[in-house]
Amino acid sequence: PGTSPLTSLLLTMNMAATLFGLTVDECLAGVTREAARALGLLGQTGTLEAGKSADLAIWNVERPAELVYRMGFNPLHARIWRGQ
Repeated sequence: PGTSPLTSLLLTMNMAATLFGLTVDECLAGVTREAARALGLLGQTGTLEAGKSADLAIWNVERPAELVYRMGFNPLHARIWRGQ
């Protein structure tokens, strides 16, 4: 996407945390709200708010940090795209 050949949000978050020192919260914001803002879509998606497109992932993890620091697994339980 863009100028980056990476397609894995989990790898992207891991690299942001380990190479650039971002916190777990900053990593999650970067692949959700801030990504939507960068694309000019924050009014439509990127946060869970009434009237916005319900795009979200349901992860099988105990703590959000597992999404950033645990490598080699995909804990995706379900994905909801546009409310479906």
